[in-house]
Amino acid sequence: MFSDLMDDMDDLDGYSIEPKFFLDVPFVPTDDALIAAMLRLVDIKKTDTLYDLGAGDGRIVITAAQKFGIRAIGVELDPLRVSEAMEDAAHARVEHLVDFLEEDLFKADFSSASVVTMYLMDSVNVMLRPRLLNELRPGTRIVSHAFDMGDWRADVEESLGGITLYKWVIPAKVEGTWQWEGVDGCIYHLELQQKYQDVTGEVWVDDEPAQLVECTLNGARLDLRVQTHDSDQPQYMVLSFEADAKNPELEWF
Repeated sequence: MFSDLMDDMDDLDGYSIEPKFFLDVPFVPTDDALIAAMLRLVDIKKTDTLYDLGAGDGRIVITAAQKFGIRAIGVELDPLRVSEAMEDAAHARVEHLVDFLEEDLFKADFSSASVVTMYLMDSVNVMLRPRLLNELRPGTRIVSHAFDMGDWRADVEESLGGITLYKWVIPAKVEGTWQWEGVDGCIYHLELQQKYQDVTGEVWVDDEPAQLVECTLNGARLDLRVQTHDSDQPQYMVLSFEADAKNPELEWF
């Protein structure tokens, strides 16, 4: 695992230049009950690709492949742990499903992940946060054992045996101005502000101010309820940013 990187922000490059500094920290494995809880929390599907960042001996990767038959990749800097993980995967007969990358967490490409698991320090989580938010697809689920991500609040927290598990869903980037013609023939104009998954904004309908009753972002899905002054019920609609972040799909209900 990793020691605390944050004594000096300028030492970030030391992760690559002085890897021994990080390998000196004792490896702390995740027990089976916590692994099961982590994988349950992110709701593993057969089509998922899992990346475990700081994979250690590979037990999360191997368990995910064994129990769910999914593709799973571990990223680990310690070559001894990588070798151990590969041997264990062979014994578990999942070597065709798993891979272990002896790489720097801050340089490894994990953009194809639909699930990310982590057991790192909170400071390392915060340093990884920009890459997670910018490189992972909206809707990707993340679960962290014991450590949070600073001011990015978790979507779900769950305690098990005195240890907290944190789950996040990567939010689509929705901040900005959006305009469309509704099924009612009206022109909707929406201005949104965003911090992580929290979104606020204002809406106009045919240039008249309206009330944004609901504005809820969950991954690539933005649920909206818009109430005009001359309507008894709010209009409910969903913008989906999954296929095209610049041209979301609109669905009315």
